[in-house]
Amino acid sequence: MTTKHVAHQKLQTIWMSFTFVTILALFLSGCGSAPQAKVYHVGILSGLSAFSPAVDGFKAEMTKLGYTEGKNIIYDVQSSDVDTAAYKTAVKKFIDEKVDLIFAFPTEAAMEVKADTQGTNIPVIFTLAFTDVPGVDLIKSISAPGGNITGVRFPSVDIASKRLQILLQIVPTASRVFVPYLKGYPNVPGQLDVIRQQAKTQGVELVEFAATSPQDLQAELDRRVASGDIGFDAILQVAEPLSITPAFYDVLGKFSYANKIPVGGALMDSTGNSSIFGLLPQADVAGQQSALLADKIFKGTPAGTIPVLTSDSYFQINYKATQVFGLTVPEGLLKQADQVIR
Repeated sequence: MTTKHVAHQKLQTIWMSFTFVTILALFLSGCGSAPQAKVYHVGILSGLSAFSPAVDGFKAEMTKLGYTEGKNIIYDVQSSDVDTAAYKTAVKKFIDEKVDLIFAFPTEAAMEVKADTQGTNIPVIFTLAFTDVPGVDLIKSISAPGGNITGVRFPSVDIASKRLQILLQIVPTASRVFVPYLKGYPNVPGQLDVIRQQAKTQGVELVEFAATSPQDLQAELDRRVASGDIGFDAILQVAEPLSITPAFYDVLGKFSYANKIPVGGALMDSTGNSSIFGLLPQADVAGQQSALLADKIFKGTPAGTIPVLTSDSYFQINYKATQVFGLTVPEGLLKQADQVIR
């Protein structure tokens, strides 16, 4: 065999060895196949049915941002209505399943999620939760929420003040205003502090009542009717679950129309017994805002470094309802409304 032939065989052997090693390396590294796209798992804790449109808003905006349900994102929606035990069960499920993010509302649900996810590194987004009242320890500050959390805040104190202002514009003869609320709800004291001072400066007496159940509220109203002096001229809904829970509002609505005492704050209706106005963030819009935060987190920004957003309020006047009570709505107020129901 000539020297030329030996050199050629050596070259072939080297080439075959190189090819084999290369193929083996590609096989072992997995580089020979297309990389698997990340599928995000999001746990959603819907803790108040009145705010459930936030879920639809969140999903819709996530779709616009390129997250397609069932393809590159999966949602696990757990629903309850102001039930701490149910909140705990849902959060445990999310943690056990190692979700990539938890989206929760309202305040109590968000507080439960924050507490239970400490040490897990699971980012949390809240929406329609209170951050401006004592006793609610969700964030360090709006600009730097800290920890594993950020979200969209519900400016409850500002809204309570504006609701009282609007109520007194529509019902200027009211000298006593009934303020029912869910007993023990954490954001109520801060709201009461503000509107008490506001009422005092306007010569209005607040008649406060902490209810534990719809039956409790019904009993209080029945007692007042039976006494011969109801003791108030209008009803103000502050920002808490009682105002927007159907079972509670059913009691308020029926009482309101039966006794010709208007109720306002959150736009609600029970068999035609509607409140006269509502000032409240739109849950679906707050959900859309929350999706923008989720996208930032998925792209690598730590949740605690993302500034908290503030939900915008939507002002509605039920003009038809005001006419039932013989009220005159100031023209300037009608112009301020985002929606007038005629």
